[in-house]
Parts: sequence; C-alpha cells; structure tokens
Amino acid sequence: MPVTLETPTVTALDDAVEALSSWQQEGGPVQLHPGDLGWNSTVGVAERVRHVRVWRRDGEICAVGLLDGPTLIRLGIAPVVGDNEPFATRLLADLSDPMSGVLPAGSVCVEARAGSALRRLLTAHGWLDDEPWTPLRRDLSEAVEDCGLRIEVVDRARVADGHLELLSDRVAVHQAAFARSTLTTGRWHAMASASPYHRARCLVGYDADDTPVAAVTVWSSGVGRPGLLEPLGVHHDHRGKGHGKAISVAAAAALRELGASSATVCTPSSNVGAVAAYASAGYRELAPVRDFRRPN
Repeated sequence: MPVTLETPTVTALDDAVEALSSWQQEGGPVQLHPGDLGWNSTVGVAERVRHVRVWRRDGEICAVGLLDGPTLIRLGIAPVVGDNEPFATRLLADLSDPMSGVLPAGSVCVEARAGSALRRLLTAHGWLDDEPWTPLRRDLSEAVEDCGLRIEVVDRARVADGHLELLSDRVAVHQAAFARSTLTTGRWHAMASASPYHRARCLVGYDADDTPVAAVTVWSSGVGRPGLLEPLGVHHDHRGKGHGKAISVAAAAALRELGASSATVCTPSSNVGAVAAYASAGYRELAPVRDFRRPN
C-alpha cells in the first residue's frame, strides 16, 4: 500500500485530530494526544498547520507528527501499523532525510512512544536514548475526591457571557508559573476556537483568600479514552502549599465529567517535584520512556 507524507490543510487537520483521538487506548503508551495539538493552537490554526505532518497509508491517516521546535518531532502512530515494518521503514526514511521537510540535518530528536517497529529501527540505525520522561496515569472509574480549592471553569461560553476576569486569571497564573510563557488572552482565544478545545476545559484554582493560585487545561479524546493534562502550573508566589496536588485532582475530576477513562500526563523524570505532586494526587507512575536522539 502506498504511503504518503503531507502537511495538512486547515480542514484536513481536523481529520488528524480525530485520528489521534481514536488511537488513545487504555494500557497503551502515553503518546501524542489531540490535546497536544490543541495546546499548540495558541499560535493560531494557520501557524499550527505548518508544524504538523501526516502520514497516510492507502489514503488513511496512520501517523501524525507535531514539530515541537526546530529539532524535535512528537509522533502519534495508529495501533494497526505499530508493528508494521514497511510502514516504519518509510517513517524512518522521512525522519532521516532533511529534504522530506520533517527534520533538519544534524542532531535531532524523535518522540516515538508507540510503534514498536519504528522504535526498533531507530535503535538499529544508531539513534540514541535521550532524556527520560515519566508518564503517569490516574484511573477514573471511581469518583474523584474534592481537591480543596475553589475551581472555576474557563470556556468560550463563560468568557462570552462577560466573565473576563476568569480568563485574565487563567492567563496570569500561567505566566507566573512558566518563566517563558507566551500565553495571552488573544492566544487563549485562538486555542479555544480550535477543534480540539471542543472536548477540553481550562480550570483555575482559588485558595481560601480567593487568590488564583493554580491552573490547568484538560483535554478529552472522547468517552472511554484517556484524557490529558497539558499544561499544569502553580503560581510562583504560591508554591509549596499543595496546590499542585490540588489542581491535579481537580483535573482528574474534570476529565471524568468529560467521560475520560483515565487522566494522563508526562513530565521530565528530572522534575522530581512534579512527579511527586502527581503521585500524591493519585496518579500512578508508569515505566520511564525516552526520546530518540540522532547524533551529529
């Protein structure tokens, strides 16, 4: 079957989002999620399209890649081709050839947590282990406990109804949590207008003094499938008070309301504080995973 590589149109991008959603499976790897494309939509849909690559086999989407910076691509691979050697061979060829328009020459990284055939080929062709990441998953078959913070949902309807202070708080907490944040109210609107956000929510957590102290965006991939936390942050002036755990619990509750089977997140293993906060909120550590790095 012929395999093609394309940069999707804006319309075709929605097909890629739905394909990624269908590949999220309980017990499977925490791989590229529609929420990753959703969060990337803060740059606007037209710009986001430039960062996406789609592989089709006989016309059907079988792999989606998100260019997360100039030297890293994050892959989602359909389970049906996960162990397909010919398909993996084509993927490897496109990842290795700078003329394909996927990755440049030199040292680059590939996040390939699914696709056993591709992982074998990357290793066989001299790609090395990069930094370890720790996936965590919380089962949502049971009701989620109260998190201890007052939680407000930020969505397009509430913002349109005049609750602009919620959006301001959501953006302010994110900016205070991440030193290199580029999130603005305009970028939030761009994200909220994109198709993945139709199954997503932003949450802001307020402490007993009614101060916004933590925020998270949660992304569903459909009823009965794993959901994703991306991103989660605590205001730098309010750390060390358990707010990371609290907003992680609130995220799990929101995903359960959206019908998700589990709440998942993946964080650098070196960020031991984040791993501990998720674990304290009922997220179970899974085996560490590593990206693949091609040396110069």
